[in-house]
Amino acid sequence: MRTLDDLDVEGKRVLVRVDFNVPLDDGEITDDTRIRAALPTIEALRERRARVILAAHLGRPKDRETALSLRPVADRLAQLTGADVTLAPAVVGEEVEALAANLNPGDVLMLENVRYEPGETKDDPELARALGALADVYVNDAFGAAHRAHASTEGVAHHVAASAAGELLEREVATLSRLIQDPARPFVAILGGAKVSDKIGVIDRFLDVADAILVGGAMAFPFLAARGHSIGDSLCDPADVDLARGALAAAEDSSCRLELAAGPRARPIASTPAPSAASSTASTFRTAGWAWTSGRAPPRPTRPRPLPPAPSSGTGRWAPSSSSRSPPERGGSRRPSRRRRASPWSAAATRSPRCTRFGLSDRVSHISTGGGASLELLEGKPLPGVEALA
Repeated sequence: MRTLDDLDVEGKRVLVRVDFNVPLDDGEITDDTRIRAALPTIEALRERRARVILAAHLGRPKDRETALSLRPVADRLAQLTGADVTLAPAVVGEEVEALAANLNPGDVLMLENVRYEPGETKDDPELARALGALADVYVNDAFGAAHRAHASTEGVAHHVAASAAGELLEREVATLSRLIQDPARPFVAILGGAKVSDKIGVIDRFLDVADAILVGGAMAFPFLAARGHSIGDSLCDPADVDLARGALAAAEDSSCRLELAAGPRARPIASTPAPSAASSTASTFRTAGWAWTSGRAPPRPTRPRPLPPAPSSGTGRWAPSSSSRSPPERGGSRRPSRRRRASPWSAAATRSPRCTRFGLSDRVSHISTGGGASLELLEGKPLPGVEALA
């Protein structure tokens, strides 16, 4: 994979695919983590006198929805860089071509939301060719979109003279690949979320390389059901129960421990995933066998087991659970990260907004900007946006 060091960019037009899919509230950016993550690449190119053209998407517009314009993003980037950031009126077209051609070294032009173009998500060759015509060089720094074969992430790389990975994408690929290929030991993976099907590939991979997997959040319910425990009206897809059953069987033949992550016995558990949810105590889960180890069914009733102490060294990968979305339950995601505050883990988290909200951004060594891209890379799947740079 080529990097910025492999490129000659002085005076050249450089199209940079960035991941500026930031959360908005009434047009205001509520978390600019992804914008800040792209700054090293943008500033490195400007320092080398490149003429920078940025391409990004925001949300999933059905048409040219003004609420999903990149105007707030362009304004925020201008504040962070001190540069004049021009927002193009469209993604491609004669007016955009003129703006790109008239850029001076160090200037920044941001294209409008690339998903305004229906050909973007279809990897349309004509759109890819039009994007390539805007620039001399292509740089992909949008790790969060690298698992998608879209016109601005994969197709455009075939229509420029040179292409490479930006600093963010390079770091993401190197760090997450190292988690699988050569992790520090002990290696503990903490996984959450709503559906086993979303993470079964990662679970299977971690069973081969990790020392322990802790499963929390709503994803734990299919595992409980697979063991024959009653889970009431808890979120649980029957298909996920079959997947959980298969993972438990695989764990019995693995040296990796697969466990459910249970909190203190007085931990409130919300009955519904809403801020105003009524709650009960973890005694509900004590009688249901909330804590168990793969290959061994818990006695009835079983006592809750707190999370194991964080090791004095090693690697942790934390994918915060979906239950962190609302106040009654979010301690489940926050607790394991708090345990790391005094522990020199090399910890990678895959939910940057939640780390920021919990005030934990400075407590882990790497916060990934990619959700699906992180999972697919860890599973060992090729990422189209990365493969195109080879």
